[in-house]
Amino acid sequence: MNAALHFRNARIVCPEGGERTGDLFITDGLIADTPATGAMVIECKGLILAPGIVDLGVATIDRAAFRAGGITRVGLMPDQSPVLDEPGIVQRSALIGKPDLWIHPIAAATRGLAGTELAEMAICQSAGARAIGTGRRWIADSGVMRRVLDYACDLGLTLITHAEDSALTGDAVATTGETATRLGLPSASSVAEALAIARDVMLAEDTGATIHIRQVTTAAGFDLVRAAKRRGVKVTCGITPAHLMLSDNAMSDFRTFAHLSPPLRAEDDRRAALRALADGTIDVLCSGHDPRGPEEKRLPYADASPGASGAETLLALALGIARDEKIALDRLFALLARNPARVLGIDAGTFRIGAPGDVILIDEQAPWLIDAERMAGKAGNTPFDGLPAQGRVRRLFKGGHEIG
Repeated sequence: MNAALHFRNARIVCPEGGERTGDLFITDGLIADTPATGAMVIECKGLILAPGIVDLGVATIDRAAFRAGGITRVGLMPDQSPVLDEPGIVQRSALIGKPDLWIHPIAAATRGLAGTELAEMAICQSAGARAIGTGRRWIADSGVMRRVLDYACDLGLTLITHAEDSALTGDAVATTGETATRLGLPSASSVAEALAIARDVMLAEDTGATIHIRQVTTAAGFDLVRAAKRRGVKVTCGITPAHLMLSDNAMSDFRTFAHLSPPLRAEDDRRAALRALADGTIDVLCSGHDPRGPEEKRLPYADASPGASGAETLLALALGIARDEKIALDRLFALLARNPARVLGIDAGTFRIGAPGDVILIDEQAPWLIDAERMAGKAGNTPFDGLPAQGRVRRLFKGGHEIG
């Protein structure tokens, strides 16, 4: 049994309860309304106390990076080795992190993520899958996609999808535009995203299924999601700090740390992303954590693997975005914790009485430099290498147990 905790003199931020100054209590690993006898007192000295981050859609389990970034739960992408399309693999993935980290597997929607034959979603759900997903791929066959959505709807599971029409993207590594032309990189039109979203949202509307688009990065994509929400379609979407803060200009020196999936977009799309964040179209802010070693990044841009190490920098970058865009902290932690928990159908991300005692103590003012060579995780391939940041995790608790 975990020790009872009494957090004193904290700046408490809850996505449902708003922001207040005061005390928070954890008893038997759960948020409590009163302190337990003999509770350990933790003096917060006015630091932020917020729910542990639920990082939706990580490619790799990276405990050190998650600890540094204040992440207590992750939604694990299905494209593992082996693919998460069998109950034994799903169950093992769900158990390996406990008690310090809770891993919520996203099971493959199709066998081997090939996009042709439906996976055993119901059995994977019983083994611990909290959602199903297409991984880094898009299901090109509309008939298969409709059957996936029908099945997911029957099971009460959200489908988490990647939105790029693969027939248009092909081997592209960049978005068509001035930067890609100047660098001579294989590119694809950003309309590939909008086409994928349009079809998937229409099928979700037709079947009544719930769909989460893991990353939306274009103005046209946001317009489609916004319109679908107005019609009552059960659709949510996410984005990473990279696509909010960087445009394809970040690729100008062929820096492979900026080789992402989906690729960085034009400045107009980046500005559209900030508007979508402001008006509530974006529901989830995630890290897109996909660390890549030098053997995959020290290559010509077109040959390097897409992906970035994002877990360790997610919180600091998110706090910076909140400051710049005037987003309230309770809304920020809805994006980081409550909303991704809802997509996964788990009770987390708030300080409601009886909720899990997943807590981060944050020094919002702590300055540091993002340094790819000194990151705690498996690799430091971040497009923000060298950027001054502000905001550090001081202490992290999972179910009332401190993670060292």
